[in-house]
Amino acid sequence: MTEPLSDNTADVIVVGAGPAGSTTAYHLARSGLDVLLLEKTEFPREKVCGDGLTPRAVKQLVAMGIDISEEAGWLRNKGLRIIGGGVRLQLDWPDLASFPDYGLVRKRDDFDEQLARQAQKAGARLYERCNVGAPIVDDRTGRITGVHAKLGEDKREVTFHAPLVVAADGNSTRLSLAMGLHRREDRPMGVAVRTYFTSPRHDDDYLESWLELWDRRGPQDRLLPGYGWIFGMGDGTSNVGLGVLNTSDSFKELDWREVLKAWCASMPEDWGYTPDNMTGPIRGAALPMAFNRQPHYTRGLLLVGDAGGLVNPFNGEGIAYAMESGQIAADVIVQAHARATPAQREIALQRYPRVLKDTYGGYYTLGRAFVKLIGNPKVMQIAAQRGLTHPMLMRFTLKLLANLTDPTGGDAMDRIINGLSKVAPKA
Repeated sequence: MTEPLSDNTADVIVVGAGPAGSTTAYHLARSGLDVLLLEKTEFPREKVCGDGLTPRAVKQLVAMGIDISEEAGWLRNKGLRIIGGGVRLQLDWPDLASFPDYGLVRKRDDFDEQLARQAQKAGARLYERCNVGAPIVDDRTGRITGVHAKLGEDKREVTFHAPLVVAADGNSTRLSLAMGLHRREDRPMGVAVRTYFTSPRHDDDYLESWLELWDRRGPQDRLLPGYGWIFGMGDGTSNVGLGVLNTSDSFKELDWREVLKAWCASMPEDWGYTPDNMTGPIRGAALPMAFNRQPHYTRGLLLVGDAGGLVNPFNGEGIAYAMESGQIAADVIVQAHARATPAQREIALQRYPRVLKDTYGGYYTLGRAFVKLIGNPKVMQIAAQRGLTHPMLMRFTLKLLANLTDPTGGDAMDRIINGLSKVAPKA
């Protein structure tokens, strides 16, 4: 591993120790680079999330050497149960060479810490309670060469220096904004709200997705855009939440916390999703989708995870893509670091946005079309009523929505999905 020049200087600075930042730092450190991982809060810390991990995310955890056994507190799930249009369909995760056939559930308050500690074990230097402010920019080249930060309880002002900085600071990504990278308004945005209830359904071994969200509070039932979820946590509680897209007319008018309460009130009483059983407040968070901030590399700054808008528009999943983009970014940085001249390093770094577009671009374009369609609640209702009665069609839909296909040697469904993703524009 490269010896640190000083405590405040490194080969790479990673800002944010969520799944994207910790994965990036882990793979960089494993490859021998000196990495500073700067986290503004202190672990353990709460994050708004469904807590359900698909096989894509499981693959990333395995690659990081995380102990995902039940003894270590992970709850396995077999697949997805879809409810809508009066139909209830249970689908197992597909059998694939590229991904495991199970998902996991883990609370975000200690999920993120596990990844950050794994990055530390690999050699990354983690600073908690390190609030990063303005970037340090070279006047001559316009490149980022470090960051200003306030450290610890006393908010001591410090500067950190590195030739490369990774923005893993989430949807608000102040670092990207300070470098002039703004959100694209033509890309979908979602909102997730969730809470926890004590419930007898806590040990469900399927993730549950509700394709119809009914608001039954007025004189007439109203179908809302978006979907609901129920994930058993295995610890006596259920994570119950909903995801909504900004493509719908009612996106700004409605109080989504109230909608979640109303949706929970319409459920069977013995499930226990009542205000008395709520174990914490209802929290909300933005879901930045489909590359809503670009370019993903510019002037020494790489964007990973939510900072780069990598949430899957088909299903609102962010963790798998945060971790995958972290691994891709680390691979590119390691290769660039080994080049002899600044010009050669720059050629290697310019590859990062191209790899992201090759990996997700076409698929996310399909997702943006899908989001426009389901922004209309009537379309969602018809899709639920007609589609759910065809198990074969729904197996295809599960593969499409969860982005679970074998890239080579897969079945006919895989070939169709991969083919569509290849021909769609990689915007």
